[in-house]
Amino acid sequence: MARKIRQVQLVGSKIRQLRKDRKLTQNELANRIGVQQSDLSRMEKGEYRVSLDTLFKILAEFDLGIGEFFDDMARASFSPADVQLVRDFRSLPADDQREIEEFIGFKKTRQRSTAEIRGAKDQANPAQ
Repeated sequence: MARKIRQVQLVGSKIRQLRKDRKLTQNELANRIGVQQSDLSRMEKGEYRVSLDTLFKILAEFDLGIGEFFDDMARASFSPADVQLVRDFRSLPADDQREIEEFIGFKKTRQRSTAEIRGAKDQANPAQ
């Protein structure tokens, strides 16, 4: 739930940034995309989800593709450690990358199995 709220806030802050970079007021942008200024304000604050229709109007107004819009947001959601991990992974030879991918698959399968075993135990021995 908290992650969804954060995503809505990231979309809103990106819209605000684009609007300010182009020196538009909320009223100007709202009129151009056909929404109320108060709704745009709530979108920018992350209090209101942006519909796809509205997002596409905003992208058209700023002459942006959806990939360009979300690319910056994706970078903002990764920590420096995450970025370094990806760089380290990509610097490895293809065989080593495959080995790591297989190990991650193994760990995920093991984690699911452990969770299933715990769930079965909980169902067999419910707390009283």
